[in-house]
Amino acid sequence: MTEILVLGGTGTTGRRVVAGLRANGVTARAATRKPAEPGQVRFDWADRATHAGALRGVSALYLLPPIGEAEPARLVEPFLGDALAAGVRRVVLLSSSAVTADTPGLGDLQRLVRTAPEWAVLKPSWFMQNFTGEHLVAQGVRDGEIVTATGDARVAFVDAGDIAAVAVRALTDAAPHNAEHVLTGPEAISYAEAAAIVSAHLGRTVRHRPVATAEFATRLTAAGFPAGFARVLAALDEDVRRGAEDRITRTVEQIAGRPARSFATFVQEELR
Repeated sequence: MTEILVLGGTGTTGRRVVAGLRANGVTARAATRKPAEPGQVRFDWADRATHAGALRGVSALYLLPPIGEAEPARLVEPFLGDALAAGVRRVVLLSSSAVTADTPGLGDLQRLVRTAPEWAVLKPSWFMQNFTGEHLVAQGVRDGEIVTATGDARVAFVDAGDIAAVAVRALTDAAPHNAEHVLTGPEAISYAEAAAIVSAHLGRTVRHRPVATAEFATRLTAAGFPAGFARVLAALDEDVRRGAEDRITRTVEQIAGRPARSFATFVQEELR
């Protein structure tokens, strides 16, 4: 391989993928709208003029779809066509455990990626990192109340570092994976249980308040999400409530060669 392009190269998973590739001696090009460091390249989904330069000399691609797009294929399909024409052979898509090939909008990406000669689809459960930073769940931690439409259903939260470790293997292993990888943490817990773990660590009360799916979509729209995308996210919470994320896989351990990080360890090491 000559060079690997990492879309979202400064984001939650992308920067970890870049670091993991470089730690393994692989040249990684971090795509971002505002490059500020060596090894970064300008890339904007909405500006196709930035695509050719980002792809030049690249043999593999970590594909992070455009954020906030309910119908991302309209942007991804022409870009992926350009990538394959430019010589990209391997594409690793960051999708979600909640998305199947039949999911309206988001599911189209999985079919597109399979047109690459070599491919993998990463399907992680909900990120542990949602409890930190600028995510609404993290704001709920700060406010003392996490609001979701998941009811008392359980989620096997997964660490972004574990996702990145699997991505690095999928991008660099000699044999292409040509497979979907469902990635979870080692246990499934409810948001109420997660809030209790957070409360014990922070020494103050953080609660979970479940709401109806429609109310949650309204909250997301009020927080600035486009209405269509807010409905998509709210529907994913409803799927969680019905048990879609109450499952555990050993994929992280099998591919990365180490156990997946637990939520309690994440909270102890990263939550402030």
